[in-house]
Amino acid sequence: MTYLIDAWLDRPHPYLRILHRETGKVCAVLEEDDLEELRDQGDLDLAGLNSSEPLVLKELVRNLFLFCYARALRPHGEVH
Repeated sequence: MTYLIDAWLDRPHPYLRILHRETGKVCAVLEEDDLEELRDQGDLDLAGLNSSEPLVLKELVRNLFLFCYARALRPHGEVH
């Protein structure tokens, strides 16, 4: 599968979405708090979002999906 990263990071309430390239379906959404947590952990490389290197983007999408899955497994209301 191929994905697109739709990131709006320079707005008052930034967000990032991962879209399925062929269907346009939203596969994952990261809101402002999620993005801040990823940056604090060192798991969001903003320079990687601007990369045109397929392996860099593949790894970035992989890490974002892993974060979303881990977040979904947390007890309700727990923040790290």
